Amino acid sequence: MAIVTLTSDWGTRDYYAAAVKGTLLSMMPDVTIVDITHQINPFNISQAGFTLKHCYKNFPVGTIHIIAVETIESPDSPHVVVKAGGHYFISTDNGIFSLILDGKFDEAVCIDVPQDSDSFTFITRDRFARVASMIAHGEPLSNIGAPRERLNFGGAFCAVPRDNAISGVVTYVDSYGNIITNISKEMFDNERRGRDFTIMVKGDLYTVTKISDSYLDVGNVELVAIFGSHGFLEIALNRAPLATLYGINVDSPINVVFHDDMQLSDLNTLF
Repeated sequence: MAIVTLTSDWGTRDYYAAAVKGTLLSMMPDVTIVDITHQINPFNISQAGFTLKHCYKNFPVGTIHIIAVETIESPDSPHVVVKAGGHYFISTDNGIFSLILDGKFDEAVCIDVPQDSDSFTFITRDRFARVASMIAHGEPLSNIGAPRERLNFGGAFCAVPRDNAISGVVTYVDSYGNIITNISKEMFDNERRGRDFTIMVKGDLYTVTKISDSYLDVGNVELVAIFGSHGFLEIALNRAPLATLYGINVDSPINVVFHDDMQLSDLNTLF
């Protein structure tokens, strides 16, 4: 029995998700359809990539993931199917695969399958659903299109270690207003080497000097830093929306300074 997941920026008010589900069920009556989310911000490839990256491996091998964010194709960004780790991803090659898969994949093909409609405004229903059905029924990817040797880069920024510091950015803001950065626990531990540290939020306006195990390690509306299950530095206000209250967005800078006797007033000189 096939499993198909849906990730989109459609929201839940309109008919779009229902139309795609109905099309999938018409083609595969026994399919299991899982909504990952339809609340991606419009055209936000980074948000969609982050979401898929941290949940697709929890699905069984063979799962087909349809990603309906920024689906309009062009000669440089065609519709593609990507196979990686036994999972299948159907979307536009707009850079999202580098965000989900870190550039690692087993096979990719450009989709050369006619739409089931003359309209070019509902690609997911009229093309992606059909391709998902082909995969579920055992069609090899070679029957779907020609090989694509290289996938487009999505512009993901890596945290940068430097002398006594790490420069990073916010990569995701969740529905609670917690911020997730691109600073991994591995990089943090490698650079820290047992030293004290200061995590700087909005310059040196707000700072954190320890890593906690849980939000409950601090009082209400206090800053807390943890390494989440995704393996990256996460900063929050306990029981309050940090991003909203502090005016923090995706790509806002987050810096970590490692020090022994350095004064707080000296920290900004490193950046």
